[in-house]
Amino acid sequence: MCVTAVESRPGGTSQALKALGEGVGTTQSPARRPFGARAMAFVALTKPRIIELLLITTVPVMFLAQQGVPDLKLVLLTCLGGYLSAGGANALNMYIDRDIDALMDRTSQRPLVTGMVSPREALVFGITLAVVSTLLFGLTVNWLSAWLALGALLFYVVVYTMILKRRTSQNIVWGGIAGCMPVLIGWSSVTDSMSWAPVVLFLVMFFWTPPHYWPLSMKVKDDYARVGVPMLPVIASNKAVAKQIVLYSWVMVGVSLLLTPLGYTGWFYTAVALAAGGWWLWEAHALLNRAKAEATGGKLKEMRLFHWSITYVSLLFVAVAVDPFLR
Repeated sequence: MCVTAVESRPGGTSQALKALGEGVGTTQSPARRPFGARAMAFVALTKPRIIELLLITTVPVMFLAQQGVPDLKLVLLTCLGGYLSAGGANALNMYIDRDIDALMDRTSQRPLVTGMVSPREALVFGITLAVVSTLLFGLTVNWLSAWLALGALLFYVVVYTMILKRRTSQNIVWGGIAGCMPVLIGWSSVTDSMSWAPVVLFLVMFFWTPPHYWPLSMKVKDDYARVGVPMLPVIASNKAVAKQIVLYSWVMVGVSLLLTPLGYTGWFYTAVALAAGGWWLWEAHALLNRAKAEATGGKLKEMRLFHWSITYVSLLFVAVAVDPFLR
């Protein structure tokens, strides 16, 4: 289980260059690696801030599947399994991308770049989390959820990180499939089956991912250009990227409204989806207008949509959880 939402915290170029000079993933001496800092470094390998967003899309779907409050033990086990699975995927992602992470300002403080964790340690840690999470899901939740979680992990690590990321500008479009899987896992953990409701929410997240990620990519496109990763903003103009953002945004909002006519949600979810989706479209078109006016730098304000995208998905999935109680 992984999601393509990312942290926008900047790093430091000097730190990246220092890492290059010392060798990517060079391990610091034991005396320079206190236990507390080492423990926090392993936590950082799992990208916990990203997993927060993952859980926001998992737990509410469990309420929708249950049409009420799901079993608390099941929720906790699903969240734990999801954290371990996503954490394993993220650790393996950092292991594979440690060479370019050292060159990018945004990622220059990651544990493998600073040397707080060695590449071997990160690899073993990631694989261990993958195995433990799969067994945890299978033995305590159900095996459908286990295979979905493992499939998401493998898709993120192999298809996105190893194959797509450095080869195509559509990397985040198709790679984002891994980040859509939590909604399927949330549903299957309760029902041990599939239905149209999680499929619709899967599609919402699929169409959400590019317009969520591309504004950030516009902000840090020099980072991606430096390491040869062909994110869409690297190879296309701001105007062209903003047009794609608007297109995906309209489809996303349209898909989000399908739950009600299909009979899974009522007036509350519909109201939230319309209001939040309407504001999203306003921001997306505003970004397009600024791009058409050839705004650059701070005047482009691309991060407004990036930050709103996180608020949007949070509001939408809270509505998914609350709606069963108002019908």
